[in-house]
Amino acid sequence: MKKIIYFITGPTASGKSKFAIDLSKKINGEIINADSMQIYKELKIISARPTTADKKKINHHLYGYVSGDQRYNVEKWCNDAVKKVDFLNRKNITPIFVGGTGLYIHTLINGISSIPNISDNIKKESKILYNNIGKEKFYKIVKKIDNESLKLISPNDTQRLKRIWEVYYSTNKKLSLWKKNKNKKFLESPNYKILLFLPNRKINYERVNNRVLTMFKNGAINEIENLMKQNYDKDLPIMRAHGVQEISAYLEKKITMNECIKKIQLVTRHYVKRQNTWWNSSNLQIFKKIREFPDEIDIKSTNLI
Repeated sequence: MKKIIYFITGPTASGKSKFAIDLSKKINGEIINADSMQIYKELKIISARPTTADKKKINHHLYGYVSGDQRYNVEKWCNDAVKKVDFLNRKNITPIFVGGTGLYIHTLINGISSIPNISDNIKKESKILYNNIGKEKFYKIVKKIDNESLKLISPNDTQRLKRIWEVYYSTNKKLSLWKKNKNKKFLESPNYKILLFLPNRKINYERVNNRVLTMFKNGAINEIENLMKQNYDKDLPIMRAHGVQEISAYLEKKITMNECIKKIQLVTRHYVKRQNTWWNSSNLQIFKKIREFPDEIDIKSTNLI
């Protein structure tokens, strides 16, 4: 029988990390990151990466190990995650994934369409075209190319709009057709348990607001100031992290400190809302869905152990 892989997930600021540490201690586990922004070296504070004290309690993996100048993606993360799972299994340690990036978890379990890598030149072309003609005209072009893929995304999702264009002009094949191909698998027939926390959203929003204030106290402005000095391409994934654009605007004196804080709180609350929507519509097999916050329950009540 295959060893169980645990996934502790749910919206940001809900308190998953502490719960995962407590679980790790009880089942001889170690934690693997499943958050798309906690992977970056440069984003310790605004991504709310585990503290040094947390890492002393339990070994943590795939945190702060990717440089922000990389175009890191879900497939690369899945490959890294599988290596960590194999590494822990060989040591007879239970892998416990923690994070709110549902796409990461879904792809690791179900696989990904075998779409070839898109060259940087094609990505630059899509960026130039989008900037030259604007969102509305770009949207119309993409609609002619692959209307089926458009139905699955928000009209305002510029990154995925460009992705549809890039796949077509790189491969001469629609993204929607690529997705119908046989998936590339990462975990073969995984034995897993997903513990999904979807607590009261209003209280979750309050926790988000407080977390943002704590980030500023802990040095979020200095962190983004140092990031800006790297002069990374603004299209890189790291530059889309909540807080990067807002603090950058503050540093450029385009907005006040108070406006900056309010904006970060707002975009993060919107993210919590999208996370709830994503998980409520997910077809992944959920071991247990919990409406309380992780710090409000006893681990034994989850039936994980």
